[in-house]
Amino acid sequence: MDDGHHTRGAGPGAAAGPQGGPEAVTALAERWLPVVADSPGTTAAGGDFTVSPAGLWLATGMLAAGAAGATAAELRAVVGTAGEQAAPLLTEVRGALRATDAVVSAAGFWARAPLYRAFREEVPEVEFGPVDAGLAERLDAWMARATDGMIPRSPVRPQPGTAVLLADVLALTARWQDPFPPSATADAPFTDAAGGRTPVPVMWRTAPVADAWHVAERSATVVRLRCAGGPTAPGAEVRCVLGAPGAAAAEVLPAGWAPATARSGLDADLVRVGLPRLELTTTAELLPQLAALGARLLAGQGAEFPRLSPEPLFVDRAVQQCVLSLAESGVRAAAATVMSMRFGSAPPARPPRVETVLFDRPFGVVVLDGSGRLPMFTAWQATAPRSPAAAAAP
Repeated sequence: MDDGHHTRGAGPGAAAGPQGGPEAVTALAERWLPVVADSPGTTAAGGDFTVSPAGLWLATGMLAAGAAGATAAELRAVVGTAGEQAAPLLTEVRGALRATDAVVSAAGFWARAPLYRAFREEVPEVEFGPVDAGLAERLDAWMARATDGMIPRSPVRPQPGTAVLLADVLALTARWQDPFPPSATADAPFTDAAGGRTPVPVMWRTAPVADAWHVAERSATVVRLRCAGGPTAPGAEVRCVLGAPGAAAAEVLPAGWAPATARSGLDADLVRVGLPRLELTTTAELLPQLAALGARLLAGQGAEFPRLSPEPLFVDRAVQQCVLSLAESGVRAAAATVMSMRFGSAPPARPPRVETVLFDRPFGVVVLDGSGRLPMFTAWQATAPRSPAAAAAP
């Protein structure tokens, strides 16, 4: 496959039910963020990180759709679905992405192992192709196109032993509905988590009071920045969340998707927003983080993906690379979540079935030539056989 399937927001999405896909994504996010924050290999010095919960959910959800047994049970506990129940939620989440202007969604599944046709037809918005010598080059080109160059190279490279490689990419390049005037940007001190103060460029503009609120449960203030939409699809929303001094990321960030019932308005008529320019890049090794969430079997020889392929498979590498930048004109963000699988060992062999044939009654003997076609001798032993004399033995 030269290209994955790209979809842009173009129409209205279906509303999620109480157990819908968006709720499953936010549930994963709330469990995952503390793990990310505690992963020194993921966070930068000082604790910076950017990750994509939707990207992790979609990639892991595709795996879950092919899983069974204990592996499916673990994945269901992580992403909220597995087996044949996964496809409707995957469709719902991808539909929500399509309903947002300027969002690009790309999903690809490359395989050397045979994949069941039912699985290929079940998972939505996914293109399929072979694992071959040219995959690395095609994968990089596909990823660069899908992310508008923000991620020019796949964070996971196909290896000689790669049997399956799946990738899910999300990208957003959008202008603010109300840009920050560049002339208003000015340096202001920023106090980091360690207490150090550094001047940084801060963008300033006003916002309607309806675009800001408190979330008391999280002791946080949220400001909504709207992206410009298209003729038939709304723009994305960027919600910047300010927590209490000293609060951890995992405590604060969920305020960004808190329901309206958890919000209270600001006692003001207008909001003046000061937001630092920023650019973040994070590469996260996902297997230890998925294990911390309870999904351990997918990376071992006992992994069960019988709905995906007749071959035994296990995940040997899972990586997410994510980039995010905020500037006066708009937001750019991209995430590539890539997982590779290898052939596992075959299931333990069944003990051989043994049938005993005891020549304890009259029997015949046929001696054939070397071709196995010419009977040279025949015999029938109807009485108790006599052992040959020693002299007659060869």
